[in-house]
Parts: sequence; C-alpha cells; structure tokens
Amino acid sequence: MDWKIIASVFITIFLAELGDKTQLASILMTSKTNKPVLVFIGTMLAFAVVTVIGVSLGAVITKFLPLNFIKIGAAVAFIIIGILILAGKI
Repeated sequence: MDWKIIASVFITIFLAELGDKTQLASILMTSKTNKPVLVFIGTMLAFAVVTVIGVSLGAVITKFLPLNFIKIGAAVAFIIIGILILAGKI
C-alpha cells in the first residue's frame, strides 16, 4: 500500500473541503433535525457515492486522454464556473 498517495489525497481533499457548501449543508441539516449521527451517516454515504463516481470516471478517462488534456479541461471548467458565479448565473 502506498501511504504517500493516501496521505497526499487525504490532505488535498481535506483542505479543499474545509468550509465548503457541503460542510455548511451538514451544519444546517444537523441544526434543523438535531440528529447529528443520522446527518453524519447520510453525509458519509453521499461522499462515498460521489467519490466512487469520481474515481471510476478518472480511471476510465485516463485510459483515453493524456493527463495534460485532463488538467486543461479541469482548469477551463473551473474558469467557466468562476465566470458564471461572478456573472450571477449560478
């Protein structure tokens, strides 16, 4: 098992998710329901499903596209999303 990859992914995802809308949604759901364990379970299941989808797509995409194209595509997608947010479309 390659612990460097696991640690790198953990740190990257952990830092990226701090204070994001998912965390805010979890806070809101916990405050509305007063059921923190159930909100935790639901949140973890949602993260697991989204992660499986992301990892699966990543495995398939890398078989057909070079990493450079994937990086450029991700960068362009983030730029477009940023422009849409600034323009008030999202």
